[in-house]
Amino acid sequence: MFDTETIYEVVVFSIGDTKAGTKMGKLQLKSTKDDSLLNCILWEETLNRLDNKIFRAGNQVRIVSASFNEKFNNCLVSSLELIKEAKTGLDENEREETYKKLTSYFNEIKDEKLRDFLASYFEEHKEKIKIMPAAKVMHHNYIGGLMVHTIECVEFAKKNLEMFTLKISSDVAIAACILHDIGKIFEYTVDLETGLIDYDENFRHDWISHSQYGFSLCMMNGFQRVAKMIAAHHGREEWGAIIDLDEKDLEPELYFLHFMDNLSAKFGRINVSMIERGLHWQN
Repeated sequence: MFDTETIYEVVVFSIGDTKAGTKMGKLQLKSTKDDSLLNCILWEETLNRLDNKIFRAGNQVRIVSASFNEKFNNCLVSSLELIKEAKTGLDENEREETYKKLTSYFNEIKDEKLRDFLASYFEEHKEKIKIMPAAKVMHHNYIGGLMVHTIECVEFAKKNLEMFTLKISSDVAIAACILHDIGKIFEYTVDLETGLIDYDENFRHDWISHSQYGFSLCMMNGFQRVAKMIAAHHGREEWGAIIDLDEKDLEPELYFLHFMDNLSAKFGRINVSMIERGLHWQN
């Protein structure tokens, strides 16, 4: 039975076009009672009546009026109420401090050419790097999320590198962690007022994925080993990897970034509610 008192958390929201040429919203909600997921549709008339900020990931909402399918896992929403507004992500001061922490890793890289490249590239794209999420849905999907994810990858790497120093260059591993998702600064757009994330169609027109961008960027600048780690970091071809880790006789270092990335995506500060408790490098 439909319970109007159930509070849901917004997971993801997007707007598309119907065959009739009108707008249609797709909204996924998660019940705060049992974590069950509810997929919702909102027609253009409903979208026009609601403030877009209600759809921010992490917001808590109540369904006021809707029609459900027989399994109550899909519905057509006609009215929503905002119960609790989520944080959009890192605030301006947090972004500044997080950016300083991220760029401080450059000083740990001994290769002067690589260190100078990182410093120059990050300075050129500083404002985008400070605000971009690491994903639209899966992890770190909030303002500044890309920096948080990147820092987590570097920290995981540093804790593991001493075990593999004979096989993995510290310079290469840290640089790969820093650059593996750098294409996301162009792949996504984020509204600083509402926190809503979307794909940048210009990027999708020119590039296959952020992995392809990062791989190409490193290859063009002469950092082949970093490029190969980025090419493999998604692990499997069907997950977007350029190098599939199921291939035989791969260099051991190619597996390293994949596991660091996966640790952060699964166990790091993966959603906006986690950053409300503070960032460990700011405590």
